[in-house]
Amino acid sequence: MNYPKIIIAGFLTLLGQACAETQQNNEPKKTVEMEQAIQKDYLTFTLSDNVTMEKVQYKNRYGITVAAHLYLSKDIDKTKKYPAVIIGTPYGGVKEQGAGIYAQNMAERGFVAMAFDESYNGESGGEPRKAASPDVFVEDFSAGVDFLGTHPNVDREKIGAIGICGSGGFAITAAQVDTRIKAIATTSMYDISRLNRKGFVDSMTEEQRKETLKQASEQRWNDFESGEYAQTPAFPEQPLPGVPEGLDPVTSEFFEYYAMERGFHPRATGSFTVTSSLAFNNFPMMGDIENISPRPILFIMGENAHSKFYTEDAYERAAEPKELVVIPGARHIDLYDKVDMIPFDKLESFFTENLK
Repeated sequence: MNYPKIIIAGFLTLLGQACAETQQNNEPKKTVEMEQAIQKDYLTFTLSDNVTMEKVQYKNRYGITVAAHLYLSKDIDKTKKYPAVIIGTPYGGVKEQGAGIYAQNMAERGFVAMAFDESYNGESGGEPRKAASPDVFVEDFSAGVDFLGTHPNVDREKIGAIGICGSGGFAITAAQVDTRIKAIATTSMYDISRLNRKGFVDSMTEEQRKETLKQASEQRWNDFESGEYAQTPAFPEQPLPGVPEGLDPVTSEFFEYYAMERGFHPRATGSFTVTSSLAFNNFPMMGDIENISPRPILFIMGENAHSKFYTEDAYERAAEPKELVVIPGARHIDLYDKVDMIPFDKLESFFTENLK
């Protein structure tokens, strides 16, 4: 596969720029149904008749309120305790998208499951909006464990974590020090710190890195003087009728999900503050991944995923017990929402075996 050299601070910046350049030639599709959906709190998938979904909130150790959706099977015995999983969103996503699909399916299989919005994003609190911070995003996982471990229907000794895309790196990094997380699974994992520091699949030169740091550093003065935090370009406010032509394969794939009705959500804009890249450059993740052992890690990636470089590298560095599952024919985004490709049977057996 020929990978594009995404060397700017954060890969979603490129997506936003491409969107801005092509939007004038691709008028967003504004249907009555989508207009109604935007005006309410909606899911990008159909809520199962077999589960209940409850809006919950909790604070992380920085005092930021984290918004989450808690999924329970309607067959749950409210007098008993069950294993639980906390599920992180793809980087730039919200709980109403792929993370909610995972939570719903795990709840149908007997787990208490919770999908959450990262701090500064979605319905979670924190200022400035659309900031990204690896330390805070890692903390959001542990704060979720705080919440689940005090829920009346959760066995606090049986809590696991699932990280999708960028949250895979956050989940693993949280588990390095938070021993309450007993088992970890990742799908289509990205290491966002490494992406910012070294570029896509480590393609950034040291000279390029220094230039991106210089630009982001000087942006801090601009933000201070203006009183506003500059953000990377965002996806359109309405879904596009089709993927714009002329995009590289990676950018095109993200447009297919975030900028079209398949995965579009008004709070998942793909935009972050420009200066967020500085924090990721200064905060390497997964540096102690081998110390998670003897707690198990399940790595899941698509056979055709552009991101599999990050999963393969993390798998090699992790200690046993570990397992790598490759989904035939699947791309990176296919494991966000395609329930016929996401290996829920494997996730169920993995967490059933290791949360006991």
